[in-house]
This record gives sequence, C-alpha cells and structure tokens, in this order.
Amino acid sequence: MHFELVGDIRAIEVISSGRRIRELARWQKLYGEGRWRKMKGRAFIRVGGGRVRLAEIHWYEAHGVGKKEIKRKRYLD
Repeated sequence: MHFELVGDIRAIEVISSGRRIRELARWQKLYGEGRWRKMKGRAFIRVGGGRVRLAEIHWYEAHGVGKKEIKRKRYLD
C-alpha cells in the first residue's frame, strides 16, 4: 500500500545497527558504505482515499545517505 508522510516522525528509536542488520550487505551494495541503522517511529500518514492515520513506520538510514525504504508496520489509531 502506498502512503505519504504527513508531518514529522516522532518517538524515534534504533532497532538495530551495524552488523546486526540482516540486510547490511544489500544496503552497502545499493547505497554505499555508512553507519547503517534500522529505525522505527510514529507518524501520521495519508493512505489511499486521503484518510490520515497514525502509524508505526520502519526505515533504514545512514549518515550522508538518508532514509531509505520507509514501511508502514501497523496502525496505532
């Protein structure tokens, strides 16, 4: 399902980092070396039909690369 972030991501936490990330080799191959971290947070997202919902989202990020593959995990409302 496609969604759009509405506002800022809050309650950000690191789930795993460095060698503990299962897909680390893929991230380094696609986007380059960096201190990769798997993150989670809460944000309001706009889903199909224009409805806005609070959701837990997960993504990967590295310094100098930015956020990659933002995924909605579950709705919190």
